[in-house]
Amino acid sequence: MADAKTSSTPATATGVLVLADGACVWGRGFGAEGDAVGEVCFNTAMTGYQESMTDPSYAGQIITFTFPHIGNVGANAEDMESINPHALGCIVREDVTDPSNFRSSQHYDQWLKVNGRIGLSGIDTRALTRLIRMQGAPNGVIAHSADGNFDIDALKAKAAEWPGLKGMDLARTVSTTQQYNWDEGVWKLGQGFGKSPEGEGVDRPHVIAIDYGAKRNILRHLVNAGARVTVVPGEASFEDVMRHEPDGVFLANGPGDPAATGEYAVPVIRQLLETGKPIFGICLGHQMLGIAAGAKTIKMHQGHRGANHPVKRLGDGRVEITSMNHGFAVDIDSLPEGVAATHVSLFDGSLCGLELSDRPAFSVQYHPEASPGPQDSAYLFAKFVGQLSAGK
Repeated sequence: MADAKTSSTPATATGVLVLADGACVWGRGFGAEGDAVGEVCFNTAMTGYQESMTDPSYAGQIITFTFPHIGNVGANAEDMESINPHALGCIVREDVTDPSNFRSSQHYDQWLKVNGRIGLSGIDTRALTRLIRMQGAPNGVIAHSADGNFDIDALKAKAAEWPGLKGMDLARTVSTTQQYNWDEGVWKLGQGFGKSPEGEGVDRPHVIAIDYGAKRNILRHLVNAGARVTVVPGEASFEDVMRHEPDGVFLANGPGDPAATGEYAVPVIRQLLETGKPIFGICLGHQMLGIAAGAKTIKMHQGHRGANHPVKRLGDGRVEITSMNHGFAVDIDSLPEGVAATHVSLFDGSLCGLELSDRPAFSVQYHPEASPGPQDSAYLFAKFVGQLSAGK
């Protein structure tokens, strides 16, 4: 799959993935032209490529899709998990075909072009996935040039010099810079997006969502569960949050190293814990809640990314099939007294959920809002909003 020795371009190649060790994986470029450097990971989901590309948690990453047919249902304005894509590019097996779906409003190739994201097809994604599984997620550069001309030496240097995600705070790059109210509910076929109830007699508990890179569908599920949602920037202070007089606080997902983002976020979370108000965290929010409670985080070998990850709920032994996207995790062996593990991965035993014993604060590593993925864990939103209502 890779030619690590030569800098010459195969005659049919218009795209290339250059890894930090100098290996060159040649293919056919599509989408935008140019190059981008980041961490190369793989995603095993069979659907939802547009949701994955627009998930802010993928900032700084190049996604290898293990499912071969990516782009075949086109793109649309409803399947966006943020305003713009955050993944740097995508690597696929088969060429993107014309869309075949009644919801499509744009060809995936054109969607990538408009949004400045690079695609690379014709790649042996099985071989690349095996490489990532064995050696860990490598740094790399994805490049597309319609005329097939590449400065391979420059691309190799760029890949080798990129520092990697460990120690990198990316939440600042994807978080909102201004607070706003969110009232959109989940999408239903033939109905579109729902709306939160308004008017006289409607008294919904107020959630402040701290945005470290929040997916829209998380906010929609909070609305559907009965909450009134106000979103604030990831760098919001304790005073910024509390002046809204919230009934509870949600800690959003996001990209990068939780220890780096935690330098400014964890002190705020610790102050919020002291208020006794309910707190719910997902993904990066889960990791930083763990740090705030006294645990440590670790960089994973390859991470978990896909829509088919089995998670065991320790309370009753039930297994949930979940959507995941993370390269860091809370070290289960570092949980202090008063913090209990609630969920674990059945793939590798890593921690997937925690709960504090002395206050209403809990979190999960996976994505109960799906998009893409199964909805086995959507009950967590009702659990959280139920805590808010009990507090009111």
